Amino acid sequence: MATIPNRRSVMTLFSRPTDIHSHRTRLVLAEKNINIEIVNVAGPELPEDLMDLNPYHTVPTLVDRDLTLYDSRVIIEYLDERFPHPPLMPVDPVTRAQFRLALFRIETDWYSLAEEADPMDGKLSSKSRKMLRESILQSAELFGARPYFLSDEFSLVDCSIAPILWRLPLYGIEFGAQGAPIEAYMKRVFARRSFQQGLTELEQEMRM
Repeated sequence: MATIPNRRSVMTLFSRPTDIHSHRTRLVLAEKNINIEIVNVAGPELPEDLMDLNPYHTVPTLVDRDLTLYDSRVIIEYLDERFPHPPLMPVDPVTRAQFRLALFRIETDWYSLAEEADPMDGKLSSKSRKMLRESILQSAELFGARPYFLSDEFSLVDCSIAPILWRLPLYGIEFGAQGAPIEAYMKRVFARRSFQQGLTELEQEMRM
């Protein structure tokens, strides 16, 4: 486990090793090759530093010198603006708004269900599993339309979708023939070096 820098001269991320919000943040960090100290918050006890910095006592929490951020969407958008290469959001305001709407829908429709997973084994109830499967399948055409979701380039939207799709075996979700475009998309995204670098050991074990 990483140690916490005394003076925080290096950017620090407090991250849980199996948390989807932490996962997408780590994926953005890996995609941009950002030098950062990652503090793994593995058990129920939170580091005192984190409790002092974040009034909500949640992860992920990002500390960049005097700045503390503690919402994963805020964090990943900040990272994209703070480290602009490679860009993970379009410059055009209309397309950018469409991407932000996609992020909102992913969080509302998919993340909300994934967060219901059992904290011990990561499994979903049959109702949540059915709802998540159907919701993802509704976007099957979008997964197949372009190399990445809504785009020819990898983006923050993909960074947010990938942690959900990586956990499908854990959730007990299979798509069958209808999910062929989703399976092809997963193969592309999971093969990215940044995706592999962003995984913790516990996340790697989810697909072993």
